[in-house]
Amino acid sequence: MKQYENILFENNAGIGVITLNRPKALNALNYNMMKELDDLLDNIAQDDTVKVVIITGAGEKAFVAGADITEMQPLSALEGRKWGQFGQQVFAKIENLAQPVIAAVNGFALGGGCELAMACDLRIASDNAKFGQPEVTLGILPGFGGTQRLPRLVGKGRAKELIFTGDIIDAGEACRIGLVNKVTTAAELLDAAKALAAKIISRAETAVRLSKAAVNEGMDMDLDSGIAYEAEVFGLCFATKDQKEGMAAFVEKRKANFTGQ
Repeated sequence: MKQYENILFENNAGIGVITLNRPKALNALNYNMMKELDDLLDNIAQDDTVKVVIITGAGEKAFVAGADITEMQPLSALEGRKWGQFGQQVFAKIENLAQPVIAAVNGFALGGGCELAMACDLRIASDNAKFGQPEVTLGILPGFGGTQRLPRLVGKGRAKELIFTGDIIDAGEACRIGLVNKVTTAAELLDAAKALAAKIISRAETAVRLSKAAVNEGMDMDLDSGIAYEAEVFGLCFATKDQKEGMAAFVEKRKANFTGQ
């Protein structure tokens, strides 16, 4: 894959690690970084060797401290709308990527950083991580999907409280309300994310990807439609070699050897 100015990427044993690399700016999301992330996600979507993706931030202080305020400050209403739509588009690519995506939140995840984490499938946070949507303190509101994803994760009332007040919460509280799956020490964070990624990779790849699709699609449907969609992708699993192998291994009391087929 190509080299980027603001992002690092490595693929090791199927685990693709994206590191947002503007540590002096606390990895704030500027236009160039977002363009690079957009391009990288397109490349990952076409790369069958990447089985699970981890997104983290460079340095010890921040995952992403937010969008770049100096870039946003002079925007007109039309330009602000276009910036919001572009951010929404990039984060939708994360959410809709066939591969599972894990956010390894290693510090501040504020504003656009919190929204980026929420676009991921799973979130592991270091114990020094901080989460929040403080946009109202700047005279704006969450514009990269925060008003929609946060209530879906933590409930409408708690989401409104966080968005209306702009309050920042620690990793423990984020875990308690369901915003984060797990909290580790800072030293253990990336290893914990990689261990989770490796566990996912050990499962049947098509079944994992179809499970992601079923959850994502079903969340935007009524219950009956979601269940009907589930039945369709459930049936697709039976066309895979991994389904035959997984069930044979269960019956034969041995470990399954999945091939992703």
